[in-house]
Parts: sequence; C-alpha cells; structure tokens
Amino acid sequence: MISGENSAAGRIRDKNVNSEKTPADCLTERKENGILALEKRECQQSCGVSAKMGISDRKKKILAAVVDEYIRTAEPVGSKHLAESAGLGCSSATIRNELAELVALGYLEQPHTSAGRVPTPMGYRMYVNELMEKQKLSLEETEDLNRRLNLKLQELDDTIGSISRLASQLTDYPALALTTACPTTVKRVDLIYVDANTFIIVLMLSGNSVKSKLVHLPVSVDQAMVQKLCALFNSGFTGITEEQITPLLVHSTERAADDSMGLTSVIAAFLIETLSEAGTPEAFISGENRLLNQPEFRDPDKAHRLMAYLSGGGYVLPPAEGELQGDSEIRVLIGPENVAEELRDSSVVIATYDAGDNTKGLIGVVGPTRMDYSTVAAKLRFLAAGLSRRLGSGEAPPEGLHNKLILKKNEDSES
Repeated sequence: MISGENSAAGRIRDKNVNSEKTPADCLTERKENGILALEKRECQQSCGVSAKMGISDRKKKILAAVVDEYIRTAEPVGSKHLAESAGLGCSSATIRNELAELVALGYLEQPHTSAGRVPTPMGYRMYVNELMEKQKLSLEETEDLNRRLNLKLQELDDTIGSISRLASQLTDYPALALTTACPTTVKRVDLIYVDANTFIIVLMLSGNSVKSKLVHLPVSVDQAMVQKLCALFNSGFTGITEEQITPLLVHSTERAADDSMGLTSVIAAFLIETLSEAGTPEAFISGENRLLNQPEFRDPDKAHRLMAYLSGGGYVLPPAEGELQGDSEIRVLIGPENVAEELRDSSVVIATYDAGDNTKGLIGVVGPTRMDYSTVAAKLRFLAAGLSRRLGSGEAPPEGLHNKLILKKNEDSES
C-alpha cells in the first residue's frame, strides 16, 4: 500500500455550525484553521442600537461637527469652539449640555476633565452610517487617478502589488490589495501511463488552468488500471469543490477500481492539494510606515505593534461564500468591531472589484479611527470602479455603503 493513503481524508474539513449568538458574542474572537474570523454584519452595528432612539437632529448635527473637527485637527473639540465655528445656531451652553448627553449615550468621550470631547467607536459608526456626506472627486482628481491607475496596470507582472501601492499613495494610509477566486473545481482528469512504475496526473481546472504531477510508484501497475482510474475520476470528481471530496467518495472509487495499491488516494490527494492552492488569495500590503504620520501613532510601542501585525501577516477572514459581491461596495470596520486585538484602535475601509476570470478583488486601507472616511471611501470607490472596468466585465460597478472588512497576509511593505 502506498503511504499517504489517508492523506485525502486528512484534508477534509468539517464545517462548524455556530449557534445563535448575542451581539456581544459577535465581537469575540474565533479561529478557523488559524484565521481570525469576523461575525455577521448585523453584529458590527449592534452597539448603541437602543441609544439611537434618543438621538435628536440637533444632537446628530453636533456629533457630525465634532467628528469633522476631530478628523481635521486630531484635538479634542470643545463647546466654545463649536459655537464659534460650526454654524450650529446654538449657544455654547446649549452645545455643552448636548455634548454631555452624547457622552452619556456613548457617542463621545472626554479624555480629561478639562478637555473637549472626542468620538467613540459608536460615534464614528453613527457618523459613517447616517451623518457623513458622500464626497465626490473633482475633475482634476478623477483625471489624475485615471492616469495613475493606467500606469499601474501596465505593470502586468505586479498588478496586485501595484494596486496596493497606489491605494496607499492616494490615501496616505497603509493599503491592502487582495484577489480571491470563486470556488474552483476540476474540469477534466487525465492520467498518462509512462511505464509500469510511473504515470502523470494532469488536471484542467474550471478557470482553464492546468496542473500536473509526475508520480513514481514503488510497485508495478498496468495501463488498464490507470485507464480505469482515469474514467472513474472523470465521472466522480469533476465539477465538485474541495470540500465535496469526502473519504466516502475516495473509498468508493477505490473499491470500484479494485485498487489495492493506494493509487486512488494518491490521485485524490493531488486533487485536494491543487484545489486548496487555487482557492488561496493573493495579497499584498503596502505603506505600513505611513502610520507614523498620524498623531495617534506617535507612541512608538503602539505604532510598532500595528506595523508588526500588518507586516507579519494579520488575518481577518473574507466574508462567507456568496456574501462578497457588489463591485466597489464600500465596507467599514471601526475600532473594536475589528476582531484582531492589534486593530482595536484602528479603522479599515475596503472596496471590492471585478478582477476578471471569475475572480473578486479587494482594496482597502488601515488607519486611525479618526480617519477621513468620506475622502477615503470616495477614492477607493473610484479606484475599484476603474479596476472593474479594466480587468472585469467592463461595466461600471454600483455604489454602496456597508460594514464589513477583509484583511489578508502582507507580502509587500513598500510605501
């Protein structure tokens, strides 16, 4: 019997079905195959839902003014300054009272007794979901982005890395680029008999790529057995995903072929390995050093922790199959909505695009919670739309604003 007969069965992963969770449970960390995972979108908006009932229009205007000013200055915002510069039509005393209520509701916090207020993650979430003005790029910005995108896409040997670097340059934040293929299947299996101790496995995948492997056998096998196995694999293993290649399917094929030498397991193991590799995203992160430009990361230890996490390969699991859709859709995670501890003081904004060949791509940035969300979203939306037109179906993608993030392994720390 050839060693590794059980390797195919060993690669089969059981799916865990999570029971219903509370909103608090949704922000806890869980691991699947070493990858951090984020729970469903509703959980990201769960904090403060009950408090929204008591938010008046005036409070919303004051909250928006505080967030806008804090994004601009990175300094706590006081009632006197808002009364003088925000055009709210309220007295300083009225604004002071409203600020105190916003603190009590959890939308703002006061770093020190004598200081002004700063937004909390819940305040940023309200701002992103309801208060932020959607920014449009100027004609000059649009022309500049188009020019730079065209130049980057000419670098065909490093498209994903180029997209990551361009996004970092445009936003002045660390940026990521990721491609993730739709589930891959085997389209056709060929087993080429070479001699009594050697044959070649050739797989054509659903994306029309071809993978092959030369197999050396410690025992002799005749050509009829190889041909029988080829027919059985084409009838039973084509058009199915990696997860559908079960021990039962492997064992039934082995019995049908009357295979006592373990050839079936060797071939099945190569199919599983090939499908697993085909489904692995290609990812790059650029511009980690840009964090040092932000006041929030003047603390060397804090900056180092996040930069090391990004450079070392931090993970947030992509959305479940079927949920990653809607080209150029903007998704946002704010502060503690991130599962990874290293990202709890940061925000991430990400957009999806059509990368062609049945593949979805993602671009995004990581920065402080005091991020200019409107500007970042506008640039990422435009960049994703441009990539979809050039790499994908050629159609301008729809716009949207939702709350989910993907972050994947770093292979490029160039700013």
